[in-house]
Amino acid sequence: MSAARPEALFRLHLVTGAVLSVVCVCLPRSLGRDGLYTLISCGCVVMFVVGVRRHRPVRARSWWLITAGLVVWAAADLLWAVYTWILDISPFPSPADVLYLTSYVLIAGGFWSFVRARRGENEREGLTDAAIFTVGCTLISWVLLMRPGLEAAQGSTTAQVLAAAYPLGDVLMLALLVRLLTTNGARNAAFRWLVAGNTLLLIADSAYQYTTRTETYTAGLITLPWLLSYVCFAAAALHPSMRHITDGTGTDETAHFTRGRLVALTVASLVAPGTLLLQLTFAVSIAAWAVGLASVVLFLLVVYRMSGLLTRLDAQASQLAALARTDALTGLPNRRTSDAELQRLQTRARTEGVPLCVGVLDLDRFKAFNDTYGHQAGDGLLVTAAAAWHEHLESARVGVGLGRSMMLGRWGGEEFVLLLLGHDLAGAAAVLDSLRATTPAGQTFSAGVACWDGLESAGEVFARADAALYTAKSSGRDRVHAAASAPAAPVSVDDPRSGETLGRS
Repeated sequence: MSAARPEALFRLHLVTGAVLSVVCVCLPRSLGRDGLYTLISCGCVVMFVVGVRRHRPVRARSWWLITAGLVVWAAADLLWAVYTWILDISPFPSPADVLYLTSYVLIAGGFWSFVRARRGENEREGLTDAAIFTVGCTLISWVLLMRPGLEAAQGSTTAQVLAAAYPLGDVLMLALLVRLLTTNGARNAAFRWLVAGNTLLLIADSAYQYTTRTETYTAGLITLPWLLSYVCFAAAALHPSMRHITDGTGTDETAHFTRGRLVALTVASLVAPGTLLLQLTFAVSIAAWAVGLASVVLFLLVVYRMSGLLTRLDAQASQLAALARTDALTGLPNRRTSDAELQRLQTRARTEGVPLCVGVLDLDRFKAFNDTYGHQAGDGLLVTAAAAWHEHLESARVGVGLGRSMMLGRWGGEEFVLLLLGHDLAGAAAVLDSLRATTPAGQTFSAGVACWDGLESAGEVFARADAALYTAKSSGRDRVHAAASAPAAPVSVDDPRSGETLGRS
């Protein structure tokens, strides 16, 4: 089947469904109008089934649940038309009410299945946002729909149950719609048509329920969003992108606290005090318990949401701090961290009166290794060498004090730096020499080591270790060379050299 044919059927359905829906609303209320209404609803259900069968999505269960919900809803519409125009009765409650309420559960089940397939790693944030919005809307539904319906249905338990059940069904649909919008995954055309169908269904339901509380229902424009909801649901199933609606190809929306989400949550959080203010302004009966309970729940949810944001910010700050301190490839302290650590160890060495040595290691013939085996193999050698050396140094440490006296860092390229506090020159050279046997892949390294004389700057002692490294290189590689003592030089008390940064001279 060509890609053009499904697209053509999709466009034909949209145009035909929209035109027939408008025509149906414009007709006077009659058997013909309700017959056209039934034809549109049943036709959209058929198109929905055609779309699911043609595109065969990976997670078809979600689509078939929505299909079942639409079938039951259309059956309820048909039964209601039969009561009205054939039997000329208007029973309440009736089997149609059972069908309508069942359809809520089935469609909601389909949306919940989508949510389970699409939710990302940050489920806490999305679930909390959906809960905040749902609580606010539940309060509005209670004040405008459920409470007046319960008061009007006094004396009839069945009528009271239905007065609460229909608004609760809409709240359930709204909760899952908001939760779906806070999930990870592709926001393609099929996703948008599903959202549009659910939204139109909620608008029509809410308008109908509010109208029946204040006046006699005479159809009219209220039926248009109902019809268009059928059209949108079928459009979602007919669009080829419906196969990918559960793919994790979208960005993780819950990871970004956008301005739009902030505005939506702010409005939802202000529903409770806003409802109270409106009731006081218009001198209507105040739903004190409902407003008070909603305010408490919303406050707790907002605090929970903010705690989640703070936790995320703390984790991101720690991650950024770690990235700033470590080398991305090997995980060792980077050049900046090595610089700062050497200056810190100079202060400790001077205060504690212990020796401090600086070693510089460089893998031999690393460029030739890269040219022979490729840069990925070169990166792999750096990673495994760093891990092997680090593990050897960890196992060689004795005592807590000694455990704080060694630091292996990556200086850059194939060059590494080793800082050793509490080791004299011979001991530091022996530690470096012990690393040679642990170098992986049959590779070797050359190293230079220098002992700080207590007066040199960080840059000067590193330069002597670096010069010793090049002596080891020129002497045949695969060896450790110890630098000679620093030449004596008069240093004034106010000599600022100790504040220099670590670097090549």
